Amino acid sequence: MEKSCTLLVHFDKGTPSLANEIKSALEDGDVPAKIDAMKKAIMLLLNGETLPHLFITILRYVLPCDDHTIQKLLLLYLEILDKTDAKGKVLPEMILICQNLRNNLQSPNEYIRGVTLRFLCRLNETEIIEPLIPSVLSNLEHRHPFIRRNAILAVMSIYKLPQGDQLLVDAPEMIEKALTSEQDPSAKRNAFLMLFNCAQDRAINYLLTHVDSVTEWGEPLQMVVLELIRKVCRTNLGEKGKYIKIIISLLNAPSTAVIYECAGTLVSLSSAPTAIRAAANTYCQLLLSQSDNNVKLIVLDRLNELKSSHRDIMVEMTMDILRALSSPNLDIRRKTIDIALELITPRNIDEVVLTLKKEVVKTQSSELEKNGEYRQMLVQAIHSCAIKFPEVASTVVHLLMDFLGDSNVASAIDVVIFVREIIETNPKLRVSIITRLLDTFYQIRAARVCSCALWIIGEYCISLSEVESGIATIKQCLGDLPFYTVTEEGEIADNQKQFQQVNSITVSSRRPAILADGTYATQSAASETSVTTSTLLPGSLTSSGNLRSLILTGDFFLGAVMACTLTKLVLRLEEVQPTKVEVNKATTQALLTMVSMLQLGQSSFLSHPIDNDSYDRIVLCIRLLCNTGDEMRKIWLQSCRESFVKMLADKQFRETEEIKAKAQISHAQPDDLIDFYHLKSRKGMSQLELEDEVQDDLKRATGEFTKDGDDENKLNRILQLTGFSDPVYAEAYVTVHHYDIVLDVTVINRTKETLQNLCLELATMGDLKLVDRPQNYTLAPESSKQIRANIKVSSTETGVIFGNIVYETSNVLERTVIVLNDIHIDIMDYISPATCADVAFRTMWAEFEWENKVAVNTTFEDEKDFLNHIIKSTNMKCLTASYVLTLLGKSFVSLLFIRRLKSGRLHQISTGGKTLLCLDLYPDLKYLD
Repeated sequence: MEKSCTLLVHFDKGTPSLANEIKSALEDGDVPAKIDAMKKAIMLLLNGETLPHLFITILRYVLPCDDHTIQKLLLLYLEILDKTDAKGKVLPEMILICQNLRNNLQSPNEYIRGVTLRFLCRLNETEIIEPLIPSVLSNLEHRHPFIRRNAILAVMSIYKLPQGDQLLVDAPEMIEKALTSEQDPSAKRNAFLMLFNCAQDRAINYLLTHVDSVTEWGEPLQMVVLELIRKVCRTNLGEKGKYIKIIISLLNAPSTAVIYECAGTLVSLSSAPTAIRAAANTYCQLLLSQSDNNVKLIVLDRLNELKSSHRDIMVEMTMDILRALSSPNLDIRRKTIDIALELITPRNIDEVVLTLKKEVVKTQSSELEKNGEYRQMLVQAIHSCAIKFPEVASTVVHLLMDFLGDSNVASAIDVVIFVREIIETNPKLRVSIITRLLDTFYQIRAARVCSCALWIIGEYCISLSEVESGIATIKQCLGDLPFYTVTEEGEIADNQKQFQQVNSITVSSRRPAILADGTYATQSAASETSVTTSTLLPGSLTSSGNLRSLILTGDFFLGAVMACTLTKLVLRLEEVQPTKVEVNKATTQALLTMVSMLQLGQSSFLSHPIDNDSYDRIVLCIRLLCNTGDEMRKIWLQSCRESFVKMLADKQFRETEEIKAKAQISHAQPDDLIDFYHLKSRKGMSQLELEDEVQDDLKRATGEFTKDGDDENKLNRILQLTGFSDPVYAEAYVTVHHYDIVLDVTVINRTKETLQNLCLELATMGDLKLVDRPQNYTLAPESSKQIRANIKVSSTETGVIFGNIVYETSNVLERTVIVLNDIHIDIMDYISPATCADVAFRTMWAEFEWENKVAVNTTFEDEKDFLNHIIKSTNMKCLTASYVLTLLGKSFVSLLFIRRLKSGRLHQISTGGKTLLCLDLYPDLKYLD
């Protein structure tokens, strides 16, 4: 059975021969041999061995030894040794060690005295301690502080025993006297701690008497003072005014630990704006001054808690919090940005965005390992700012567009999604964004970014010059057509053969020059570039353009998106171009491009042919360009953008609903007392106390003090473990928090006897692990005990917790066992509804295997009802927008839609003679029109 001790080291079980070896080493060995033997004896005792015959040997051969190490090991041995019998009486042989302990307490060696006094702190047997009290008290006035501080702790431990107040009647007076004259900081802290635990009135009196000198006390004593203040103010809120002054004076202490505790104490005791502002300033100072990342994360957690309850005050600290972005740690940066984004207001948005812009520029200039991740984080933050305050979009969108060709694909995707949303919500920026996008399009190297950029070009190029520039840009990035040629022999004999044609073309580009303050200036440049058109063999790439390179790797989905974009541009060109010749020329060029892609996809030069979805999509575009009706023109040029606008509106609605759901709803009771602040006497009250009174009244009026816990839900979590007729009744309250399960077990002794060594024995089945084993207790007749057990969850599988309650009584020699009911831990306890961005979801979809086919028999006939049933049963949330679900028809259409949508290749579904078209598909935007 495990026992409590200051030393806990694993050791193998003992054998009779090992016990004899220890005994002989203690009797005949020298000092090193005795030290080794004592260590082995302690290990065996810790692992459940009794060694009953070893005690007398130790008294004879170890007790007289003067070696300090042996004396220290002897005290450890005595600490873990059973010193009482089954009835709780002290064993007679224990009296033999009292004389040795008295000699140690009077030893001329300070170390021996100190460790013996510390040993007495762990003794609970009054019969052993009582003869030693005079020697303990004499050490309170010893010249060495090491002995004095341990003597004070020994006095406190003795006084806290069940009969300690009779053994040391005047202990508080002696310690208070020692505290007044003590100069050593640690001894002074121990003395004040003794008064705090045993005579609280004396500790308060001493504190209020020396208020002016509190700032000069040592760090250990100041920490105990703060603990005393918290305890006193919890029991008597009316007296917190005089203690808050002490806390505020300690905010200037040199110790960072004291400052941190002061800020936490201040927040817990007062809600006055002055106090909250002082605490927030303290946290911000710690955030900048501390180099330990763990400390910074803890401080950010405290600031996050302040933000939830005192947002108006924390808004003033936004820029101070953002200074933590100087840390290279990504977790700190992420948490800092999350806090700052919830504190932005029209007054500080410009400063916040300027800071974020400067950080973006830093990621471009420096070459740190995780710059790409940090840049993505900043882009998402700027995106969030621009959505809340559209007027700042113009200051950041052009800077971010420089990262469309970023090597970090996730960051580039975030940028292009941001641009897509801004160009719709800020019509004034449309011309500049399109111009910038066309200038930087050739830098894009990721297929997903390309597809989204092509969609933007197809939707928002409206004027004649923009349409012509869009077509020219796509043509330039594709290079010369066709994509491949056949050799003179009519076949490809060698994978290394490659025919190249080098043309010299002049590329005019405008690039940003980033200035030191985060702004940029545009500079134009014209350069002559050699563009290589390659006759490709399977798997070879070309450097002539980003679109050409991506399509030649077999990404025909991107080719389908490009075909849609060209179709839109040609259709819009027919509306804005009066010259029919130019329209026909553009149409012919677009048809040539699409046919070349189909020819490439059906050739044998690539490792895999074009997929059916992309083929159908490109063919559909060809048919539309050959024969376009007014209805189809309307669908292609208007309906897609209308769907996009609807998606943005739904996204905004969902975000608003989430904010409302997070908002704390509190109500005051109609019979609550009302304090009239203006009718109160203000005599003798400081400004801080007046502010605190006002805040308390406001909280009481708005119901913030009301605890609106779900009592019914709590009752549902209480599980009965034993029967009502059992001698011991037990029930458990189960709390599941992420990967931790806490069992609060209430055990009630329903008999008239004292239950000894009562133990709650638990075991688990499944991926559950018991963290610690509950200790033994003694239960008086008809009394109760709260026992807490912690269980760690290693996976989200269903598990079972089972066990027994074992106890002994004085009348029955055998132990009584009561079997407990099983506790079933369900996977549903681990799941809580959450949201996930589309980009993050698709990233996870690509990384993990999500699809598992499960056959379901159900009585539901409508797929929406079945979906709602799944959401309710599994405690999940549907990420698909509600308006998208309304577009789905019968079940087989819905399942086909989901299957094809998941592969990112949905184009058309025919059902009942009606065709549903999904227009302009790319991985980040999928709609039905």
